[in-house]
Amino acid sequence: MSDAAATLPGQDTLLACWSSLARISPAARLQHSGSAVAAVFPMWLPLNNAILLGADGDDVNDDEARAATASRLADVYSAVGVDTWALWIPSRKADLNAPDEVHQVDGLIRDTTTLVMQATLTGQLRRQDGVVRASIAAATRAAGDEEVPVAELGEPETEPGLAAWVMLRGDVAVAGTWSFQQEHDCGIYTVGTMPGWRRQGLARMLVEHVLADAQERGARTASLQSTPMGEPIYRSLGFQPAGRYEEWVSAPVG
Repeated sequence: MSDAAATLPGQDTLLACWSSLARISPAARLQHSGSAVAAVFPMWLPLNNAILLGADGDDVNDDEARAATASRLADVYSAVGVDTWALWIPSRKADLNAPDEVHQVDGLIRDTTTLVMQATLTGQLRRQDGVVRASIAAATRAAGDEEVPVAELGEPETEPGLAAWVMLRGDVAVAGTWSFQQEHDCGIYTVGTMPGWRRQGLARMLVEHVLADAQERGARTASLQSTPMGEPIYRSLGFQPAGRYEEWVSAPVG
């Protein structure tokens, strides 16, 4: 029996978040077809990702259908000058170390796997000192390798449901994330801490604050995608594995 899945927990929230981000990014859009939905961001390259859908998982399981979908997506991205993009194939396998079921997608190269995790929010969540709202750009910088001075945090976006967050230490932001609330589910994305500030519990505190805020706004569940490094942090907050995305990336041009 196939472990491929047409929809994973939090996927609707993720797509709604991409749609919201597209409204604030120049020339960006979500493009839907019967077999995939593509986030097209000509000016924000890391967000150029597509999720394979398929009725009842048919396109997930069929080699020819996957290849045809990948070819159509390549045309979509090429038309706007995007050479590097990823196709995410959903799977019900809730273990990062489980073997792949899909072994080939013509024109694409196997890349990483992210674990889809979901939690039911409880009354034990607490807001944390030092966590403040910021712009998406500032939160993205803080989640990477760049300390962000308080003066450069920017104004929070006004898109409904979309919020960016940073953890302050002194007068700089040293960790960041953003969230999107879709009805009663809160999606959490791009969690990261500056290398020099890791292993101090800051990422956990940041995520707990976001969850507490979402719960106050009516969220009942939360969803995210985890790397191996992040999985223990999220488990400590009540998240449990619910599937995974097996990611395939476009082959280098030339």
